[in-house]
Amino acid sequence: MSEKIIILDFGSQVTQLIGRRLRELNIYCEIYPFNKVPALDGSVKGVILSGSPCSVRDANAPQIDLGGIKGQYPLLGICYGAQYLAHKFGGRVEGSLAREYGRAMLEVKDAGSPLLKGLSARSQVWMSHGDTISALPEGARVIASTESVDNAAFSFEGEPTFAVQFHPEVFHTTEGSKILANFAFGICGCTGDWTPDSFIETTVAALREQLGDDKVILGLSGGVDSTVAGVLLNQAIGHNLTCIFVNNGLLRKNEYEDVLASYRDMNLNVIGADASEDFLSELAGVTEPEAKRKIIGRLFVETFNKYALQIEGARWLAQGTIYPDVIESAGIEGIASKIKSHHNVGGLPEKMNLRIVEPLRMLFKDEVRRVGRALGIKEELVGRHPFPGPSLAVRVIGDITKEKLDVLREADDIFIKGLRSYDCTSLHLPSASDPRVEATNLYDAIWQAGVILLPIKSVGVMGDERTYENPVALRAVISTDAMTADWFHLPYDFLAQVSNDIINKVKGVNRVVYDISSKPPATIEWE
Repeated sequence: MSEKIIILDFGSQVTQLIGRRLRELNIYCEIYPFNKVPALDGSVKGVILSGSPCSVRDANAPQIDLGGIKGQYPLLGICYGAQYLAHKFGGRVEGSLAREYGRAMLEVKDAGSPLLKGLSARSQVWMSHGDTISALPEGARVIASTESVDNAAFSFEGEPTFAVQFHPEVFHTTEGSKILANFAFGICGCTGDWTPDSFIETTVAALREQLGDDKVILGLSGGVDSTVAGVLLNQAIGHNLTCIFVNNGLLRKNEYEDVLASYRDMNLNVIGADASEDFLSELAGVTEPEAKRKIIGRLFVETFNKYALQIEGARWLAQGTIYPDVIESAGIEGIASKIKSHHNVGGLPEKMNLRIVEPLRMLFKDEVRRVGRALGIKEELVGRHPFPGPSLAVRVIGDITKEKLDVLREADDIFIKGLRSYDCTSLHLPSASDPRVEATNLYDAIWQAGVILLPIKSVGVMGDERTYENPVALRAVISTDAMTADWFHLPYDFLAQVSNDIINKVKGVNRVVYDISSKPPATIEWE
């Protein structure tokens, strides 16, 4: 990359947001644990120190040697990063004096500061700290304050080092993106040349150099990550890429056939692996959610292995790993817990002596979609909602049968088609897959949606007869990363129409309910 900003992570739960905000400004950045600082070269335009759940006053607080950074590169400390700069260089950080959590009003004290250029005299910021900086180091001066915190933002004289005790990266800091833009463009001198087109150009060239004439295997799922990875690899190596799309018998209505056809229309060399009977046979009578997941995971690997081992000369296994997976897998020992591991197809690389290639490993989810659009991939694939790995198995509560799956598929099809066809332009909702544009239908405004078939019967009346059939639950949420999610406020007229359509058209369903639980405490899926 021609230029980048390095973010050093001290364990904050919102460190990824710093990276995402910079990427939204077309600025390339990389996140590293504070104790694994990379070698800094001429491509590094600046460094950001993140927040942390720790206190700089703790004996075991994260420490970092800033000898080759402070004064040498533009530097911005955020929350813990600001307190660390104050503490490390002779200031004073104390607890219990002026704790601030949540919204606060920032007052600019130095409108001439390059970090605060163009900011309103007063604006809302988001605080989250128990310590406060009670005295600044020698050579530092205040540039902004809040009612409770005098040293809410400060800078060091004679060098491009700045610090803020609030979080400019979060949504509730109303002019936070402007602060980050001031740092990146005005202080670091970034040009903002990180675009989908530039990523495609450099990535395709790098893949050609890395892979040469080797053969590569990729497991497609129908999701945006594997699809974009497949198209990038196809541009780089053509038919040396073989894709495998496994039908586990748990996909949505017509999904296997439709997605397979879409991949072939995109000239991907794809093999359809229909193992639906094997999956349904082994899942018969299984009700415990974790047991379902283990069976599905094992059978997927076995099916994938069966087809992959038939591809002679394969040297690489491609994966749709994205940047949050990489960051969360790295973690920070003792500070940030490991959330998930890489999504390897377990056992296959070892059995076939395959090397791993991950063309999307430096992209966030919204960037994957932007790249997909730049590649010309159809919107129905690029904007597709996340779908659970175990598929509909976690949306049929209890044991799984073909009959139950068929009922769920019909109800789900009505719900999803209804979301796609409902005109929501008058509601002025942002698109979940690209918040910079306005959604034209409910599907695009929602992060994830689906139907759950409940394992109970409820009484109903149809015509002159009483019925005793299943209820289904509708689920629709908004989120940015699936770590947290809020239920989506679907319009009442839409809910009424969908409920009516499902009950009238899906035999076996006589009641529709809507799940209005957020995550936490609930999860997005029911199992």
